Amino acid sequence: MHRLAALTTCLLVLSALALAPRAQAEESPLKIAYSDWPGWVAWEIAIQKGWFAEAGVNVQFMWFDYVASMDAYVAGEVDAVCMTNGDALVTGATGKPSVAILINDYSNGNDMLVAAAGIGSVAELKGKRIGVEEGFVGHLLALKALESAGLSAADVTWVNTPTEETPQVLAAGAVEAIAAWQPNSGQALRAANGSSAIFTSADIPGIIYDVLSVSPESLESRRDDWLKVVGVWYRIVAYLADEDNLDEALAILSARVQITPEEYEPFFRGTHILSLEEALKVWEDGDGLDSIFGSSRIVDAFNVAHEVYEEPLEIERYFYPGLTKAYAASRQ
Repeated sequence: MHRLAALTTCLLVLSALALAPRAQAEESPLKIAYSDWPGWVAWEIAIQKGWFAEAGVNVQFMWFDYVASMDAYVAGEVDAVCMTNGDALVTGATGKPSVAILINDYSNGNDMLVAAAGIGSVAELKGKRIGVEEGFVGHLLALKALESAGLSAADVTWVNTPTEETPQVLAAGAVEAIAAWQPNSGQALRAANGSSAIFTSADIPGIIYDVLSVSPESLESRRDDWLKVVGVWYRIVAYLADEDNLDEALAILSARVQITPEEYEPFFRGTHILSLEEALKVWEDGDGLDSIFGSSRIVDAFNVAHEVYEEPLEIERYFYPGLTKAYAASRQ
């Protein structure tokens, strides 16, 4: 009898040891790279308040500079990365494909075409120099600005400039305008006396969507966990929609990027956080900028035209509305 008990105990131990690697894998954190953009810094609210633990999902948010965050994803150091819809295409075509499962926001003024003193409209840029990081979203924004004024890319001189250097280049007078996003666009306005934003993403909403993109492998193996992450995001959205929470929210967001709440508020206001209802509409396939698919097809054409990559991509492979729709259905 004692031998039978011992044998049973031994079998239970062996069974537990066999299951341990699987349990550890299931409990390993989802590694998410995020960076300095209001729609992504907003994750800090859930991190600080412990909402992921409450939702029963283990996550590890890892802070990077933006380009470094995408490099980390391509290198397999993280399971997911916060990036624009356009950069999701570039990262996929040139490094490692991903699947966007969540649309955080669209840029609503934070991306800017900033002109030097004395230039008050896009039309006045004809024959002038524009500093942009060629092939990036600022370049696309500048092209759309020119298009709105009846100008073409050939009507200006392009000066390839890393985005983080655009404030200095404008202030030094090396160009007459730059295209950049916050915080660089705001820095350019402060650095160049008399400069002004003559075109912003608020003039063309939907040209830049910000998303959470996940590796296909992680999405397949941890779908339920990613669904919980989506649920936490919409808890953040509900929190931000309540004006009574604004002061606390700004304190949390600004602390992450080490500036004051007063300095951070314009960045936050220049980002349109999508409600669940708005996101569901953006997830519908369509040709215009009010659809992430339509917006991404425009970016895809831009990327091919500017030789960011050679052939058009299958846009549908990069964007998956299923988790947002599943979350919405669970609330009904």
